[in-house]
Amino acid sequence: MTTPHWDPAQYLRFADERTRPLHDLLARVPVDPLSPPATILDIGCGPGNSTAVLRERWPEARITGVDNSPEMLSMARAEGEPTADYLLADALGYDPAPAAPDLIVSNALLQWIDGHLALLPRWTAALRPGGSLALQVPGNFDAPSHTLLRDLTRSTRWQDALGGLSAGAGVHEPSVYLDTLAGAGCSVDVWETTYSTLLPGPDPVLAWTRGTALRPVLTLLTDPADRRAFLADYGALLRDAYPAGPHGTVFPFRRIFAVATTRR
Repeated sequence: MTTPHWDPAQYLRFADERTRPLHDLLARVPVDPLSPPATILDIGCGPGNSTAVLRERWPEARITGVDNSPEMLSMARAEGEPTADYLLADALGYDPAPAAPDLIVSNALLQWIDGHLALLPRWTAALRPGGSLALQVPGNFDAPSHTLLRDLTRSTRWQDALGGLSAGAGVHEPSVYLDTLAGAGCSVDVWETTYSTLLPGPDPVLAWTRGTALRPVLTLLTDPADRRAFLADYGALLRDAYPAGPHGTVFPFRRIFAVATTRR
């Protein structure tokens, strides 16, 4: 899969909307109020917006953000959550066991990693007894925002320029995460939510995808003229699929959540 070049500022244009699922996820993490998590790993911390939420919720914890993007980590250190520790590492090869975490959080990361189900038993095994793994991923890969993008990259006009672009890792249905985490010996809470998000301004779905799904495409299209042409083609398709209404553009945003807790 193409390793995308990340733009932290573009990603954070919709920071509130992107962070809302994390709040819902953390609300379901079982925590003893007399013994809150002391060591937390934020794997795939990005620009630190998720790390800041963790700091607000558990101000005394030792929090380490892990990400493979120097650009994202630079913003995380400067503006996201400067009091946390940060580590440049790829989630696929990262071993959380030495940290002995009470809580591992993975916020909108696993959809980028092929074979990510194999990571989950390894991550839960690294937890201290009674610790939790909390993850959430997008569940909208069959939505027009993604199907139109895949079709366009494979079209006659763009297949040569984007021939090195894979379909991406994607995600599984909630039942698969439930089975995988239960098989790792955890008690598991899995659910899904579709947020009806109202996006303002012109071409807001294009602006949204420029922060996430479009990153591999924009990484491959190094010629500015090609970028402009592709964005014009994709933007026109999105305007038809997500017409603007009197109050903005409605963008359904499906997410899949899982919280797995180890035995004490």
